[in-house]
Amino acid sequence: MQASAIILAGGKSNRMGTNKALLKINNKPSIERIRDRLRPYFHEMVLVTNDPQEYKFLGLKMTADQHPGMGPLAGLYAGLTASECDMNLLTACDMPFVSGELASVLVSLCGSHDAVVPVIDGNEHPLFAVYHKRILEKTAKRLEEEKLSMKNLLSQLNVRYVTAAELGGFSELGELFFNMNRPNEYEEAKRRAKVEDIRDLF
Repeated sequence: MQASAIILAGGKSNRMGTNKALLKINNKPSIERIRDRLRPYFHEMVLVTNDPQEYKFLGLKMTADQHPGMGPLAGLYAGLTASECDMNLLTACDMPFVSGELASVLVSLCGSHDAVVPVIDGNEHPLFAVYHKRILEKTAKRLEEEKLSMKNLLSQLNVRYVTAAELGGFSELGELFFNMNRPNEYEEAKRRAKVEDIRDLF
């Protein structure tokens, strides 16, 4: 598919107390699980990080965050700048159950829109969403003005919001969007991964 996947490896992980991207689930770092699930579906993958040595084992194209401390908006800007493709899936590093198939569906829905954002149980998910490279200028402007919320950016774009009803072919959508920010959520992720492995045996 002629699209890129951008993984954000930044963030302070304050609530987790350690780098959540490298927390192991079934003996594999969370960020490696994400890479493996997305890579078959994308032309390229871009990792946004200011610690390239820490993620060298992934074998991915890497780019630095030029606006450290300015959150995921800055990561999106860095990823879009480095990407070779117009269509780009953005994902955080703390979502160990992401689906490459779902990602490809979101890309296919972009069309003439600037972004495609899933809305599950009333919650928008701008950190597992598709962004067109044409939004670079507007993203830069938000950074310059220090208007750093993703919602602020989305308010300036032509966004297609996709509901769970439109994604009816995917079961367990809540699990696909599960993210882990706290130690108890990491324990829950490990539990879910074990159940997932058992389910895959049958």
